[in-house]
Amino acid sequence: MRLAVVLGRAIATTAIIAGYIPQPSQAIQLQDGTVYFAQPPRLVAATTTYNEVYAWGAKYYFTISVPENAGEPLQKITINQREGVDHIHFDLKNSFAFVGTRANKGEKIKLKDVTSDRNTRTVAINFEPPISPGKTITIGLKPWRNPAVAGVYLFGVTAVPLGEKTHNQFLGFGRLHFYQNRSNYFPFLYGW
Repeated sequence: MRLAVVLGRAIATTAIIAGYIPQPSQAIQLQDGTVYFAQPPRLVAATTTYNEVYAWGAKYYFTISVPENAGEPLQKITINQREGVDHIHFDLKNSFAFVGTRANKGEKIKLKDVTSDRNTRTVAINFEPPISPGKTITIGLKPWRNPAVAGVYLFGVTAVPLGEKTHNQFLGFGRLHFYQNRSNYFPFLYGW
């Protein structure tokens, strides 16, 4: 055990004396030109402002961290509804993004475009300019209304690096749980 500590210190001292300075990670590019993240972004959180069914005016927040050693800027995020009875439709023109988290909002991020594919239930958010490594960002989507059916809704989040030919990196699932409003669920209790 002590030998390992001494050996570790000797290697570190040698590296310092030799002038070794760690270099930032470079993106990975295959021979066919496909670009990968050296270290992929991370889905930090998915939240909503209102979690009752049928609610109007809700916002869904997806927070993503792009690590310092990503090696390549983040060009696009896709959010795909994978689970949930109701198909949620978004007001794409009112989508937004900012640096930081929902609780700690920073400067606004310009969106190049926001598109939707209703067949695959996917929203694509393109950034202009791309998000540089070392930033945490939050994307805000506004549904026309929350789903009519209560339950868990899963959204697959995928990151796309900058480049013409890229490898998309699946970051995980954002989980939103919608609940039945008691007044909607038991109308006979309220004389309706």
